Amino acid sequence: MAANILVVEDEAAIQELIALNVEQAGHRALIADDAEDAYSKVQQRLPDLILLDWMLPGASGLEFLRRLKSNVRTQSIPIIMLTARAEEQDKLQGLETGADDYIVKPFSTRELNARIKAVLRRRAPQMTEDRSEISGLALDPGTHRVTVDDTELALGPTEFKLLHFFMTHTERVYSRTQILDHVWGDHVFIEERTVDVHIRRLRAALQTTGHDRLLQTVRGSGYRFARD
Repeated sequence: MAANILVVEDEAAIQELIALNVEQAGHRALIADDAEDAYSKVQQRLPDLILLDWMLPGASGLEFLRRLKSNVRTQSIPIIMLTARAEEQDKLQGLETGADDYIVKPFSTRELNARIKAVLRRRAPQMTEDRSEISGLALDPGTHRVTVDDTELALGPTEFKLLHFFMTHTERVYSRTQILDHVWGDHVFIEERTVDVHIRRLRAALQTTGHDRLLQTVRGSGYRFARD
């Protein structure tokens, strides 16, 4: 699935090159020239990943990183630092501050794509094209199909996204608010009970093969998807 990736880079040529590379890899690129611009865009909608330059006008990329990690709403956004600062101490400082990865300029587009894919797979697996399978239930984001053996299950687009999220985040309980943020997106103002409606539709689709048992209600907390 396409991820929303925020590119925070003040050099126009590098910014354009990175954004083009992100879009050619199948994602959506958002652009920010400095930390304040980036923070404004993050407040509007949480990106799925941030590519962050260290040397920015005004507040540095490291200061921006600290700001994100100190806020509960933004602290879980995956961040890859892209910088010309190649000293080991700089790399350690970036990683210890909370960056998920650190790439030294210049870098190849193949390396950047590989690093983006690795971080998304680890931190936001529902944004990747990786196939998921649990107890015979298979979901393929590339073909947008859900199958059990040779039988294809008919799911609406929201139910597909919901199942993809659950299958890549098994055994953990998620509240309705958390599910809304992950599946519908941050700053989407709809009723929490909307989640229940789509859960019921998803369960009905899974019931034909008995996989509805995996989607469990945790009273007073939310929902959990079991691995078996």
